[in-house]
Amino acid sequence: MSKSHSINANQLTLLQNAAAYFPAVLADIKAAAHSIYLETYIFAPDATGREVANALIGAGLRGVSVRVLLDGFGSAALPQSWLDELHKAGVQVLWFRRGFMFNWHRHRLRRLHRKLIVIDGEIVLVGGINISDDGSSASQLAPRLDYAVRVQGEQALLVQAQMRHLWDMVRWASLRHRVRGMQHLLVETIRPNLHKKLHWLWRDNVNHRREIERAYLHAIAHAHHEIIIANAYFLPSQKFIRALQHATQRGVRVVLLLQGRVEYRVQHYATHALYEKLLRAQVEIYEYQPSFMHAKVAVIDGYWATVGSSNIDPFSLLLAREANLLVRDSGFARELRGSLLSAISADAQRISSADYANWGWHTQWLSKLSYGLIRMALGLIGVARR
Repeated sequence: MSKSHSINANQLTLLQNAAAYFPAVLADIKAAAHSIYLETYIFAPDATGREVANALIGAGLRGVSVRVLLDGFGSAALPQSWLDELHKAGVQVLWFRRGFMFNWHRHRLRRLHRKLIVIDGEIVLVGGINISDDGSSASQLAPRLDYAVRVQGEQALLVQAQMRHLWDMVRWASLRHRVRGMQHLLVETIRPNLHKKLHWLWRDNVNHRREIERAYLHAIAHAHHEIIIANAYFLPSQKFIRALQHATQRGVRVVLLLQGRVEYRVQHYATHALYEKLLRAQVEIYEYQPSFMHAKVAVIDGYWATVGSSNIDPFSLLLAREANLLVRDSGFARELRGSLLSAISADAQRISSADYANWGWHTQWLSKLSYGLIRMALGLIGVARR
């Protein structure tokens, strides 16, 4: 693990990539004495998934209360035999919106994209890392760039309450008690305090619809020196783009570390459609090259930082359930900033205005077409903003 940061009686440890994350996850699960809550978008039936499943089974057999909430689309490949093993060990598993994802009804597109684990109400792990292998392949020569944070302290109880809240909602929905479930949903009305040293940013479809985007916009609007954003799927609103433009006009350095490899073609090329406007505003754009980048983090003025599951795109900011940790601490922010600058220096290619021009009309046309297709899709499901 990297160094620990003491913030308001909580110990925070930044974990970079699966190589640091899963040893911490497995050790905490194996040490659990009372309870484990786990939420994830992808629980893959691979070697990493097997290790985590075995650890959960061991905890269940020890008498630990284990509750696992899986997204019905992202974890659809998990075989029934694994679920039977978990159930036999006393592990409770629920599904969030199990079924076909590509449906024009907006409520069917809402996904559980959070990656959260709480152990004994004392330890919480939050970030962007799914439970899946992160090895190299023919098209990926290195592990994905991704981050998580391990928090030990009183903050874990707040996260556990949120996770139990969602667990109860899903359980009631599965029993068709939808009215009672909605009444329970409306209980949580806490507004974010963006000046606390530690704050949890939630994105749901009731009381926290815009919380993550608003936190970003607030921090960008008050930036004095530097904004560094690393985001895997970057397709922000026009309001977000204007905020970055205004920051550069104030003399703030704005750095974007984005996906360099094509993972999802339409989304990848749609992001390119924004490059001309961003480059014209003097935003520095870097594309990560060694592997797919999965990070969803940012550092502003070496003091404000966020790590979590939320991309800066319409699907995360308008449709999915997300969770980010906001940290206002120079020590933690400095460590994350150093990691990002190292990745930019060693493994990223800067995109200049000349590079963009040299891509040619066909690539620029494909980018604009992809952007238009996404905007059209969002309009059809009723979430696009003019």
